[in-house]
Amino acid sequence: MKKIILLAAIVMAGYMAKAQTKQLYDPAADTEKDIAYMVMVAKSQNKHVLIQAGGNWCVWCLRFEDFVTKDSAINAIIKKNYIVYHLNWSKENENKKTFAKYGFAQRFGFPVFLILNGKGERIHTQNGEYLEDGKSYSTARVKAFLEMWTARAVDAALY
Repeated sequence: MKKIILLAAIVMAGYMAKAQTKQLYDPAADTEKDIAYMVMVAKSQNKHVLIQAGGNWCVWCLRFEDFVTKDSAINAIIKKNYIVYHLNWSKENENKKTFAKYGFAQRFGFPVFLILNGKGERIHTQNGEYLEDGKSYSTARVKAFLEMWTARAVDAALY
């Protein structure tokens, strides 16, 4: 009987831990509508849209979110310059139409990052693998990537 109770407790703990895991990606999202809204907001604030494509199943996607949230300097760059959207790719929903629209970025693996300007045009695709460092991400590489693709950095009037 003790073994059954212990087994039940372990199973319940597993379900509770899974339920508490933050779900960054929404397989049911209307991505076209969501991204159009993000572009509108970004344009009104003179920012770009940073799309992090991946899924709740992707360890590296979740690590990136944790990394940029905990690094105050990188978090500040993102908040100042980008409107962030998490584009789902999963067994439940591969968002084929959206990925086709932006050049089939899933070919790079996950996470993959897309930068859209205020017109909704994709101006850059970043393979997330190039930002990795060991079992985390490189602060210098992530910072450089984010700073290179801000609205200000690509404003031809400033050159």
